Amino acid sequence: MENDQSRPKPNNYLVLAIISTVFCCLIPGIVSIVNAAKVNEAYALGNYDQAEKASKNAKTWAIVGIAIAGLFWLLYIAIFGFAIIGGLMSAGDF
Repeated sequence: MENDQSRPKPNNYLVLAIISTVFCCLIPGIVSIVNAAKVNEAYALGNYDQAEKASKNAKTWAIVGIAIAGLFWLLYIAIFGFAIIGGLMSAGDF
């Protein structure tokens, strides 16, 4: 049987969660921060499986927030880019 004391503490992805919250998408970022906080607490209490689960959830939600923001910016650039090009073409500049 594996000695639980030798299990390393999982990464809490707190920095990624904060970046996701501040620069990307608020709701998934907050969920990620909550899960990141649960990692340290669960590990300190000896709930190693719970700590690993919270770590995976924190990472997943941070990536979801970043992906949503990336999709938003891609659509934003596409819509306004096509609008600007359309406006220039209708003005006869091209």
